[in-house]
Amino acid sequence: MKLTSALLIIMISALGCRGQQVNLFNGKDLTGWHWDVPEMDNNKNVRNPFIVRDGLLVSLGKPGGHLITDAEYENFRLEVEYRFAGEPGNCGVLVFASTPRALYKMFPKSIEVQMMHENAGDFWCIVEDITVPDMEKRRGPKEEWGITEGKGRRILNLTDGSENPVGEWNTMVIECRGNTIKVWVNGDLVNYGYDCTASKGRIALQAEGAEVEFRKVVLSPLIQ
Repeated sequence: MKLTSALLIIMISALGCRGQQVNLFNGKDLTGWHWDVPEMDNNKNVRNPFIVRDGLLVSLGKPGGHLITDAEYENFRLEVEYRFAGEPGNCGVLVFASTPRALYKMFPKSIEVQMMHENAGDFWCIVEDITVPDMEKRRGPKEEWGITEGKGRRILNLTDGSENPVGEWNTMVIECRGNTIKVWVNGDLVNYGYDCTASKGRIALQAEGAEVEFRKVVLSPLIQ
């Protein structure tokens, strides 16, 4: 039996009252997720870039697309352990994801928390918006700001040197409470935003050019 998004949110809120964690990746398969990979629409021979290998969730990087939770979430703490096992590259965790292919016919409407090597913790606005302290310093000239193609959508993180060397595991924690988002990388607070234009949605992992391994994707509901 399928559950509606509204019911799933109620269930997550109920879990929050008990403080229970939700393992979004079970270590065996992609139960609880679906993928949106444009190149797979009309070509059955295209490889799915999201696989499970040796107990790890792996984004192969190509073709580009997203692995998206079936359920919506709000008021949560998400802990992700990841590494670029080979070459450094690009990837990201999207929160509050909703309308698919809303940007460049690829990216779902969301706020991206960047995982790109040496840029982990940047925000990218994807048809949603968010405010941070020192906005013009970290986002650029105000007249260039926007949430669609060609606009200033990147908001720089707060730190340098928070990531571990390529090949080592990193821990990223994303806390979404109401319309605020806080991000830590390996224990360092690397970004904080507020007045986000969304407060609930799905969670997505990217395939964006580089192979990335995930060994932990755990959600803890926040008690209201």
